[in-house]
Amino acid sequence: MLSERASELVAARRPFVHATVVRAQEPTSARAGDDAVILADGSIEGFVGGVCTETSVRVAALDALEDGNSLLLRVLPEDAETFPETPGARIAINPCHSGGAVEIFLQPVLPRPLVAVQGSTPIGTAIRELAVFLDFEVAAAGFGGVTAAVVAGLGRDEEAALRGALDAGVPYIALIASRRRGAVVLDAMGLTDPERARIRTHPGLDISARTPKEIALSVLAEIVREMRTGGLAAPESPVAGPSVPLEMAAPRQGVDPICGMTVVIGPETPHAVVAGADYWYCCPGCLKKHTAA
Repeated sequence: MLSERASELVAARRPFVHATVVRAQEPTSARAGDDAVILADGSIEGFVGGVCTETSVRVAALDALEDGNSLLLRVLPEDAETFPETPGARIAINPCHSGGAVEIFLQPVLPRPLVAVQGSTPIGTAIRELAVFLDFEVAAAGFGGVTAAVVAGLGRDEEAALRGALDAGVPYIALIASRRRGAVVLDAMGLTDPERARIRTHPGLDISARTPKEIALSVLAEIVREMRTGGLAAPESPVAGPSVPLEMAAPRQGVDPICGMTVVIGPETPHAVVAGADYWYCCPGCLKKHTAA
């Protein structure tokens, strides 16, 4: 079942798009309620229509993964006068369509930001609790794939944690300490200037925080701000564990020379070399037309 597959992908922190047919107009092979998941490599599991519809869904899904926004995709034949208008929807015209039309809702499901918190102090506990409320995921161990690391040991095992976060390429590293004590800790580590610049001592937005919960609010607010305005993201090569495959780079796209459709280039995409040039097609029919010409 796709619900089980989606749960597996979420648990493995693999991004995907859940595509659901919300409206179908015959003649079309899809029915309302049909669904599929599209992975970051362009592969699709499930059913949302025939090959032409599936091709348009793949392309739109990859765009949704890139910007993180859901969208309504209308897959229409060239003559679509009888299908109702849907303001704000993305339209894909399929010249090879059988004549029907479908509307498909695409919802990207992205891994929640991963935060590592070192220290069992009251501040560390408050950061973990508030992070969960804010829909962050708290790393069980290590710094692989972590967006932000907060060292809240207040003197316990701080240097090892900071070193681990630096080596893992964590983009946001915070040391809960006064500016004076933070400088002493960093001096003792013998850091290079670039390494030192990556660690924030006395972190967080200035809200005159005093209690552990207020300090947690201040630090997490700064992390959210950096994510929304500063482009803060996890390292490009997350280490999610030996059983979790790393995501492939976004696949290439091409244009079918016969019908003009944009297609996602993958191992199963129809392909031919014509007059020394590579071409990819939405379906075997277009390939046959082009190679027969």
